[in-house]
Amino acid sequence: MDAPLALYRRYRPETFAEVIGQDHVTEPLRHALAANRVHHAYLFSGPRGCGKTTSARILARALNCERAPIADPCGECQSCRDLARGGPGSVDVIEIDAASHGGVDDARDLRERAFFAPVSSRYKVYIIDEAHMVSPQGFNALLKLVEEPPPHLKFIFATTEPDKVIGTIRSRTHHYPFRLVPPKQLGDYLHQLCEAEGVRLEPTALPLVVRAGAGSVRDTLSVLDQLLGGAGPEGVTYELAVQLLGYTPDSLLDEAVSAFAARDGGTVFSVVDKVIESGQDPRRFAEDLLQRLRDLVILAAVPTAVETGLLDVPGDRAERLAQQVAGFGPSELTRAADIVSAALTDFRGATAPRLMLELMCARILVPGADNSTEGFQARLERIERRLSGGGTAPAPDHAPVPPAVSSPPAAGPASAPSVAPSRPQEPSPPAPAPAPRPQTAPDSAPEPWGESAPRPQENAGPAPQPPAPSAPSAPPAEPPAPAPGSAAPATPAPEQPAPGALSTADVRRLWPQILDRIQHLRRFTWVMLSQNAQVAGVQGSTLTISLVNAGARDSFMNSGSDRIVAQALQDVLGVEWRIEAIVDPATQPGPGTGGGQAAAPPAAPEPSRPVARVPDAVRQALREPAPQRAAAVDPDAGVDPDDPVLDSGAADAEALLAEQLGAQIIDESEG
Repeated sequence: MDAPLALYRRYRPETFAEVIGQDHVTEPLRHALAANRVHHAYLFSGPRGCGKTTSARILARALNCERAPIADPCGECQSCRDLARGGPGSVDVIEIDAASHGGVDDARDLRERAFFAPVSSRYKVYIIDEAHMVSPQGFNALLKLVEEPPPHLKFIFATTEPDKVIGTIRSRTHHYPFRLVPPKQLGDYLHQLCEAEGVRLEPTALPLVVRAGAGSVRDTLSVLDQLLGGAGPEGVTYELAVQLLGYTPDSLLDEAVSAFAARDGGTVFSVVDKVIESGQDPRRFAEDLLQRLRDLVILAAVPTAVETGLLDVPGDRAERLAQQVAGFGPSELTRAADIVSAALTDFRGATAPRLMLELMCARILVPGADNSTEGFQARLERIERRLSGGGTAPAPDHAPVPPAVSSPPAAGPASAPSVAPSRPQEPSPPAPAPAPRPQTAPDSAPEPWGESAPRPQENAGPAPQPPAPSAPSAPPAEPPAPAPGSAAPATPAPEQPAPGALSTADVRRLWPQILDRIQHLRRFTWVMLSQNAQVAGVQGSTLTISLVNAGARDSFMNSGSDRIVAQALQDVLGVEWRIEAIVDPATQPGPGTGGGQAAAPPAAPEPSRPVARVPDAVRQALREPAPQRAAAVDPDAGVDPDDPVLDSGAADAEALLAEQLGAQIIDESEG
């Protein structure tokens, strides 16, 4: 018994209605045939296997059908039977392969025979396949015939490269561009063929067949024919398709993608070893990985891509994709896809494909070595996922702090300062705090947490305690100092931050950026914090700020500056914290440091510094509540009553005067 014909020959369409994926071509041709408005020359162009020659044969059948003009051949007349699938053919329909008949002599011979009338049909039709192979001299020999053919002559040129057909020929034809068939439409067509053949095709194997065909119907049917020939009683299975087509199994891709999400280099390189040891092509593995990353990029951008049909994947695979996309950010996925895409270009002519594959995986695993914008965004997305509690568990942010640093001893009894008996005593300085992490430049990005080793400076001993301040005049609002011999309250031990949480050292490192944001929100708050405050600590969702005296603290809270700081923290760090203010006379904020540096011993005051006396009336007016002062402002004086400076207390006014005039403020009542 003879073997059956190939699938693409057994199922070649016989009417325009059977041609799939080319409605933009078949519908206009059917209308032209039905209205008897057929041109004398056509140019069909498009990728291979998309139906150009088949459509040319259908057009020739419809032209010579006895029932013409008709949109589709009847299939009953002698001409239709001769040109049908498996028919003997017709002497009036001549197919020429231009690859072997493209010379000028062939064109002259065609021109001489074209003037003879058809034998038994209405038209003599020339179907010139691979028309781009005709030489320019051959086209020029046919030019006059194509421009003014006899009434019984029709030309149909089919080519994959229409640009190589000379312009004088193209201008005399009706050009119909064919396209690749969409995957979904091609998959439905394969299901119909499998049902007609009585063979079972697994749903997981269907996307592999469609992908191997790359939109070409003939190539897809050839792949399916190969799988049907090697299928057993269970039909075309996923394992059979993977082995015959050389694709990477989904299990191996799942293992690789999950390892990339967890930054597990050992698993990634073990997958590479499995690829090489199993004899698979490294380039094919990279192509399959890029296809998987493409699916993840789409699913990250459109979470409903599977439900809407944007991604055509089985249900169990859709669940795996949803789990995998949760371990990446959009920038991480696009960066990994860019790296794989660039590596595919490097694979061409590579003498060590395994090395190229391993280098590609190493670049994906180490975004810290990537100084591009994509690498920086990938590191930033990892930090954001850790702060939000999502993604994989990061490495410990800091090394364990020794007990001597995490729990400083309580300060001993405070000694009474040597001041005049008539002046109130100053409180003793608090216990020394642990030395903070070294400051970074304000414009430099913070290092990703969990990716860098702890600095040795973090475990250094406590900073040297500054000497007790001299006896300046203290505001009356300050609380009295503890009695001599009483122990000062010990500084509480800082809480160990949870993995992914911001610590006090992190806030101090980012404090310059927070101050920049505060300056844009409210300049008065910025002046107060940059001159009188430092970061004291972070406990849970509370940020504690220490100010130099009680007046500065009261002014900070009464003027609503705590809300400004909370807004700046939300803009810069993305956190919603409560702000508390305390009094710490040892506060020594440096310019743009946020209190992260140890306080240096105070320098001796300059003897030539001027002294400014503030009258009691002015001081009392400044200490009045904000509404009374705002009401007292003359509207004709050009002063805005809502100016934030008017909401500050006397301590802030004195601080601003001292800053602008460089003067030492003394009370007029001191004489």
